[in-house]
Amino acid sequence: MSRLLHLNGPPGIGKSTLARLYVADHPGVLNCDIDVLRTLIGGWESDFGRAGALIRPAALAMIEAYLAHGHDVVLPQMLTNPTELARFEASATAAGAQLVERFLMDTPAASVARFHRRGADAGTGTDDPWHDQVRGIVAANGGDEALARSHEALERLLVQRPTAVVIASAEGKVDETYRSLLESLG
Repeated sequence: MSRLLHLNGPPGIGKSTLARLYVADHPGVLNCDIDVLRTLIGGWESDFGRAGALIRPAALAMIEAYLAHGHDVVLPQMLTNPTELARFEASATAAGAQLVERFLMDTPAASVARFHRRGADAGTGTDDPWHDQVRGIVAANGGDEALARSHEALERLLVQRPTAVVIASAEGKVDETYRSLLESLG
């Protein structure tokens, strides 16, 4: 049975990094990083939210089609709205696949600090191009308070997701976090 591996967690926690590692070690697995897909929409830089809304149906269709052909998909995406999460779960179910949820979490204070340090290597070619847009959205929605609200929303969602597994994600411990992810998957 194919699997949709959803890596959930606050911004800057390492979801995209772990997804890249996972697909590098698992040939044939699709990394459906919606933030990467947003960058394929014209004008994404000026309206990141709209680009996400436009690409999400295409991402759901791609996920469902890929799973239906018996291949796994990893989805590194913060989803705090149970209704939105249900859309992805429904795509997995429709394809005869299993949704596997992993929440990458750190303490609220550490998560906020990590978000602010994310992309500190700008100019080296390793910073994802959408980080500036996410920084702007966070700032416009209350900055650190918005990040704290996201963390709280994830914790509330966890209570509703009994099969979800929390993976401790400590800053600077990518290899350790990745090993924990792999161990959690069996």
